Amino acid sequence: MRKLFLGLLLTIFVGCTSNPDVEPKKVGKIAAIDSLIQKEIKEDHIPGAVIQIRKGDSILHRAAYGYAQKYDYGMQKVDNPEPMTTEYLFDVASLTKVMGTTFGIMKLLDEDALSLDDPIRNYLPEFEKGEKSQITIRHLLTHSSGLAQWVPTYYHAEDKEERYRYIANLPLKWEVGEGRHYSDLGFMLLGDIIENISGQKLDYFLEDNLYQPLNLRNTMFNPMGKGYKKIAATSHGNPFEKQMVYDDEFGYNVDVDPKSWDSWREYTLWGEVNDGNAWYANGGVAGHAGLFSTVDDLQVLVDLLMNKGYKEREQFISESIVDTFLTKDQYGNGLGWAMGKSFIAAEGSPDGTFGHTGFTGTNILIVPQDSLSIIFLTNRQNVGRQEGGSYFDLGPLRQAVFNHVWKNEN
Repeated sequence: MRKLFLGLLLTIFVGCTSNPDVEPKKVGKIAAIDSLIQKEIKEDHIPGAVIQIRKGDSILHRAAYGYAQKYDYGMQKVDNPEPMTTEYLFDVASLTKVMGTTFGIMKLLDEDALSLDDPIRNYLPEFEKGEKSQITIRHLLTHSSGLAQWVPTYYHAEDKEERYRYIANLPLKWEVGEGRHYSDLGFMLLGDIIENISGQKLDYFLEDNLYQPLNLRNTMFNPMGKGYKKIAATSHGNPFEKQMVYDDEFGYNVDVDPKSWDSWREYTLWGEVNDGNAWYANGGVAGHAGLFSTVDDLQVLVDLLMNKGYKEREQFISESIVDTFLTKDQYGNGLGWAMGKSFIAAEGSPDGTFGHTGFTGTNILIVPQDSLSIIFLTNRQNVGRQEGGSYFDLGPLRQAVFNHVWKNEN
């Protein structure tokens, strides 16, 4: 009992809100994880964070750190910043791909509304000609369609219909199936396919068929107009994307006249998706980005995968479909999910480990062999960019957190 008391004092000392039921043997590990995260906050690399570590039915650690917003537009420090809590919604960025769109495709597959090897031309007629006619749903899920990785579609489109037509007419960058080239455009099209099959907008389909049945009350697109107050702030406009467009030496070589469009946001983003393609060209709802959620809601979706499609005694997705999506493909990844250990910052993890990251500073890591999951959410963009234009690299911190968890659980 004395050890537990001393451990709780240590947790309080490092300045976070954490799980009060931590077993004594876990105290050292948790103190180390807290110290790692607090160090990055102190060095102004991230303003705040939420973490949850779960093994089986037990939460090993649950904590919130720092602030939901530290800086306002112009990098002015906020007076009396709001402390981060586990209740805050985060712009999960590309976690939308797996916690939204991939689940949507899984549900439609479970209903026999589509097949993974269906050509996408079956649902998107503009793709029926040329090499694009070979693209299948599986190609989109595995990022092997040959589509460009990223283009500023908002330079060519004011809404999702124009955005869709622009992508449909865009030449492929690689041959279909040539290799894995991570593509936001492919997941935009998966969102379009869900809408065309279901007859519903993507956000309504996911709400009706996944989030509401699972009783997720804090997972949604465009939370700003829905009365939510506890939302972590992200970037100050879209300076990273603007540099992607204006600076060819930044590594993106976008073929547009940078000055032909000039509707960049000039304020701190709060409740608006950071991703420019999702916001400017898709109204905040897209297959690749736009979802907001909390650690608790994300945990429900993670557990659904860990439990082979079951929540408690009810099966929401067939076990065989879950297995199919979490089986390594020829590129070493799952369908939607990434399994490359360097990409997901899980070096040293066993085979079958999978996860995904989000550009805003979010990530999920799941180790099925050990019934272990780590959900780590930050709002790194709010402290601004590093020298050179990039945001703080969370990869080493994510790997260090995993190392502490894995070493102490095995």
